[in-house]
Amino acid sequence: MKERLIVTMFFVRSMQDTDISQVQQVAKISWNNTYKGIIPPKIQEDFLKAAYNQEMMKKRLERSIIFVAESENKVIGFANFSPVRKEGQVELSAIYLYPEYQGQGIGTSLLHQGITSLKGAKEIFINVEKENKIGQIFYKAKGFKVISEFDDNFDGHILKTLRMVLTV
Repeated sequence: MKERLIVTMFFVRSMQDTDISQVQQVAKISWNNTYKGIIPPKIQEDFLKAAYNQEMMKKRLERSIIFVAESENKVIGFANFSPVRKEGQVELSAIYLYPEYQGQGIGTSLLHQGITSLKGAKEIFINVEKENKIGQIFYKAKGFKVISEFDDNFDGHILKTLRMVLTV
């Protein structure tokens, strides 16, 4: 029996204020799925409430560059980049997708949108938890290289974190 491949039609665009609640939902579901067994649920929820509450989302929209992937009028993923520093460095703070949309090129499209839109970018940095194997595989496949490893005190829970960079 052959597996059926379901291809999702999507497009990438800049995030709008009206996308906030959908982006918050993507962050929550993606985080809960990715960090199950890695970060205790209470710490996950506390982080999500702090990092993705309404006020923080408005600040993110004002101070950073966020792209969303949309399919059938629904936000299914997003990527959050810092502005380009004068040395050409950019911080990629997140690429999150609903789990059922992973592996379809959507994360790659979000990353590519950042690379092509952020004029003057020379290096893109990201921190990935060492136990987040899906994230590591994704970033390594895109050409990111591990440059360091450190302990990250995440609300009292110590995580082994990899610092990675992509030269663009």
